Amino acid sequence: MSSRPRIKETPVTMDTFLKGIWEENPVFVMLLGMCPVLAVTNSTINALAMGIATTFVLLGSSALVSLLRRGIPKQVRIATYIIIIATFVTIVDYLIQAISLELYNALGAFIQLIVVNCMILGRAESYASRNNVTKSVVSALGMGAGFTIALLCLGTVREILGAGTLLGFPLFGADFEPWVVMILPPGGFFVLGSWLLIFALLKQRKTKMEELARAH
Repeated sequence: MSSRPRIKETPVTMDTFLKGIWEENPVFVMLLGMCPVLAVTNSTINALAMGIATTFVLLGSSALVSLLRRGIPKQVRIATYIIIIATFVTIVDYLIQAISLELYNALGAFIQLIVVNCMILGRAESYASRNNVTKSVVSALGMGAGFTIALLCLGTVREILGAGTLLGFPLFGADFEPWVVMILPPGGFFVLGSWLLIFALLKQRKTKMEELARAH
């Protein structure tokens, strides 16, 4: 009777967490979850709430998928992952309603749309289903942090320029004229494009520095 060979898993390191923030940032590198990125980042608080909600779903679903990975039949794995993700999305949906109806109305249908966020489903399929719970949770936390940071980068800039406030507090005097376009959909595309350019330049600079270090 032959047994299946065990796959040797790499240990959990700080790089497991940091990859989601820099090398595999879901927004600035992998360009995933663009719908909520552009739709809810018209203010910092909306961006933070969506980031935390998505991170919670990502953590919970990754942990459960990893825990059950050997018992989920291959033929129904995607459907099972969606059910698991939908369960955590429902929890988040009720929690946000209980905490703040104003915030819940601001986020709208994008809370429920976390179910079809390709970042979460893709992470369940490509990572959590192939690694242990600890590694899956650490990686999910890094991806969630990277996603939240990206949302905050957009939300903060759009709120400051589009409303002259940060977290609702005014930053400029009465003479400041808000750039209203920044809190509208075109502003979202403009700010996202600017951050993508900055991120690409930083990555290019890092690559050149590494090449120079190897040359010397």
